[in-house]
Amino acid sequence: MKLPTPRWWYVRSAAPAPVARALLKPLSWIWAAVTARRIARAHRVDAGVPVICVGNLTAGGVGKTPVVRELLRRLSLQGVAAHGLSRGYGGSLAGPLQVDPALHTTAEVGDEPLMLAADAPIWIARDRAAGARAAGQAGAQVVVMDDGHQNPGLKKALSLVVVDGETRNGEWPLGDGSVFPAGPLREPLAVGLARAEAVILMLPDDLATADPELLAVFGTTPVLIAHVVPDAPPPTGPQLGFAGIGKPWKVERALKAAGCDLKDFASFPDHMAYDPATLKALAAQARRLGAGLVTTEKDWVRLPPAWRARVTAWPVRCVFEDEAALDALLAPLIP
Repeated sequence: MKLPTPRWWYVRSAAPAPVARALLKPLSWIWAAVTARRIARAHRVDAGVPVICVGNLTAGGVGKTPVVRELLRRLSLQGVAAHGLSRGYGGSLAGPLQVDPALHTTAEVGDEPLMLAADAPIWIARDRAAGARAAGQAGAQVVVMDDGHQNPGLKKALSLVVVDGETRNGEWPLGDGSVFPAGPLREPLAVGLARAEAVILMLPDDLATADPELLAVFGTTPVLIAHVVPDAPPPTGPQLGFAGIGKPWKVERALKAAGCDLKDFASFPDHMAYDPATLKALAAQARRLGAGLVTTEKDWVRLPPAWRARVTAWPVRCVFEDEAALDALLAPLIP
């Protein structure tokens, strides 16, 4: 059974978080040690094509997949044959294979690859090096890998880490610096930053500047500010929203900020596979509220086909404040 992301991970001082963190600290030390040993011992395979890794330092949603989509779009506009690569989390197929939206399902290839495949060539592979090689053999000039900063088996030409930059309402995206499961970090912050060429700091659209205290933790690592913004207005009329992503509460906030008449919102665990009982319960609640149903694109692709016509997918996109700085990072990789 999947559990939702603990909100106390992102609060630096609030009960019961200190107690939970203290109890889980020994497990976090073990996790960090195992991760460090795995990375240190790995042999990095050169796949024969430049690989851009878009990873993160924390568990939970940070806006990584919109960044991947934007990089693929920008590279394509510059005439580069850019393909995406994903592990295909939650899918049954091991790959490597190219995702076909008309053929594959989320149960086979995962939700993020299926969503991205509507806009660009996307590959899934449990073996990332094999996936990058397959993409290169199929004509990719650059591979953009969704996640994998802690995956040491593939040589990377550019490593970007995406960090949630929202620090309002008592939230702190890095928690108190604790590693999973005592906190959201996948590895100690300094260790993860040492392997990154840049940080992409995702700010809500209504925040123009980042918290100086947060910026300071990245030290000398370059920071690019980006925003996830609506790519279309939310549906009109009363709505019941739902989402099964890393931080579903951020979808609720974003819908309200975009002017959606949100009557209620249901949160589910990341990569939630919506079963008929859950969907019928959501539909019944929507009827009681006299509302429509709205969710994210990532959730929408996980819906059974018969339900997609009954739910509105609300699209978003990633916008970089300094596009020239992003292009400067990408330029050395463009043939």
